[in-house]
Amino acid sequence: MANTKSNITKITIIAMLSAVATILQYLEFWIPLVPSFLKFDFSDLPELIGAFAVGPVGGILIALIKNLLHAAVSQSFGIGEIANFVLGAIFAGTAGIIYKYKRTKTGALIACIVGTVAMAGLSIVTNYFFVYPAYAKFMAMDQIIAAYASILPAANSLLKCLVIFNVPFTLVKGLLCSIIAMLIYKPLSKMFVKLNTAFDKRGRK
Repeated sequence: MANTKSNITKITIIAMLSAVATILQYLEFWIPLVPSFLKFDFSDLPELIGAFAVGPVGGILIALIKNLLHAAVSQSFGIGEIANFVLGAIFAGTAGIIYKYKRTKTGALIACIVGTVAMAGLSIVTNYFFVYPAYAKFMAMDQIIAAYASILPAANSLLKCLVIFNVPFTLVKGLLCSIIAMLIYKPLSKMFVKLNTAFDKRGRK
């Protein structure tokens, strides 16, 4: 019975955070000094919180649900959603695994840093071998690189574009989500405990 109540709590938390992540993904915006097709959003934040609250699998599930819902109205032909899911899963999964075995403030900090670095580093691989070649079927690769080169002429190859622009972009995104998570996770975790207690009391009636 205890396991059943715990599972209900986890499912509820995942559902709530998936809804928040989906909303945040729609609230994307452009930031200066990067091409206009690189949009910033905070939808990785609920994934990170979910990974801390219910484990790495929970964080990955939130990333999956968020992108499945977003794909229904997206104009990226699913490419953007797949890329977002993969990087979000790396971020939340890595951080969640570390925090699972070191559930302290220091552990959370290490988890956030390692998760952010892993996401930024592997973004080169995913973008170079999958995302941009897929987008090149709809927009010539020369045009994609030209968008970067118009900001910085030295970015004259796809690899340079990714290293100069995408990696810092992803690092900033991960670090900002991490900072916010570190600030709000403690009060949120208390809410999750109360939620679990509420389910426990209902089960006793």
